[in-house]
Amino acid sequence: MIAKLRRKFIATNMLLVSLVLLAVFSIQTFSAYQRAREQVYQAQLMALRWIVQKQSPGFAFDMPHPGGERGRGENRADNFPSVPIFAVEIDADGRIIDLQEGPGATVTQETAQELTDAALAQAGGHGALPGQSLSYLYRQENGRAFLAFADNRIIAATIRAQLLTSAGICALALTVFYLISRFLARLSLRPVERAWEQQRQFVADASHELKTPITVILANADIVLAHRTDTVEQQAKWIEYTQEEAARMKALVDDLLFLAKSDAAKQPLQPTQVRLSELVTGAILPFESVFFERGVTLAETVAPGLTVWGDEGQLRRLVMILLDNAVKYAGAGGRVTVRLDEAQGRPRLTVNNSGPAIPPEHLPHLFERFYRSDAARDRVQGGYGLGLAIAKSIVETQGGRISVASTPEAGTTFTVLFSKK
Repeated sequence: MIAKLRRKFIATNMLLVSLVLLAVFSIQTFSAYQRAREQVYQAQLMALRWIVQKQSPGFAFDMPHPGGERGRGENRADNFPSVPIFAVEIDADGRIIDLQEGPGATVTQETAQELTDAALAQAGGHGALPGQSLSYLYRQENGRAFLAFADNRIIAATIRAQLLTSAGICALALTVFYLISRFLARLSLRPVERAWEQQRQFVADASHELKTPITVILANADIVLAHRTDTVEQQAKWIEYTQEEAARMKALVDDLLFLAKSDAAKQPLQPTQVRLSELVTGAILPFESVFFERGVTLAETVAPGLTVWGDEGQLRRLVMILLDNAVKYAGAGGRVTVRLDEAQGRPRLTVNNSGPAIPPEHLPHLFERFYRSDAARDRVQGGYGLGLAIAKSIVETQGGRISVASTPEAGTTFTVLFSKK
């Protein structure tokens, strides 16, 4: 799927770039065509001016005039057309009276007459001669008639040059944009690819975790059905096992539903001004018996009067997750330290356990769903690897930040920095 999405991304980029290049080069080509046509037209006007004024198109330097004035602009080199041109003066019957050849043009009287006849046979004062690479321009002035002819192959040459240049630039640009699109596709789709992989892993892990209780429930049901004549009291053991596994499965489904709602930003919130100090103290009380039974020492330091704006239910669940995680991994004879204080003007909760340090390579993944640094141990203790993922979701929903640090000397410490609001 990711590969298909990447190809669509690249194809879309290339299509958009191609359309932009096509529009730009079309405008440039049309502009070049218009300039070439204007050049031919200006050359024809110059030819008409020469023949009307009986002026020779011969080349002359722009030398100072003997009277101190500069020579006529018509004879300057930069006024000479780059298009071969010639002009004729014709009488009322269309016969050539005068023929004036411009630079680069050599034409006989007979050929000029044939071209004149062809031009007069067409309607309109200007146009192109069929079968010829010439265009003509007809003018009348003071009872005299004139025709100017110009070689319009420069138009085709200009268009051809423009198209070749555009094709080369377009090929180079598309190659560069293709490479850029590939790079951007990989860069842009990397979060999507990571999310897709996490989703696949999430589904696989959830299916695996649900498979065990379902298998146990079905097995217990088969045992009960195999002894249909037994009383409920005789089958109580299997019924209790079924109930336990159903409760575990319900807890897992509730956790999955909580995470799904958090991902969809549909987790219902009831933000209020929460007395965080009292909430933490209240969450610790139910765990005192658990700490006692497991031989874990609990030390707590809760600064009074700290409040935070958030959902009280979710905040309580956050504290209980961190306490439950701490007592699990502190080990018999271990120690758990809970501290609530203020840092940078924000409430800060730290929960430390003196259990074995978590290897550094596991730390970046602790808040991932179904992740266990010690999978076998977690299953024995009844964990699914969702608690810390839920804790992170709650903290981020409340606008805070959660982090973890673990060393052999200091143990493992989870730190929650709550939002100022």
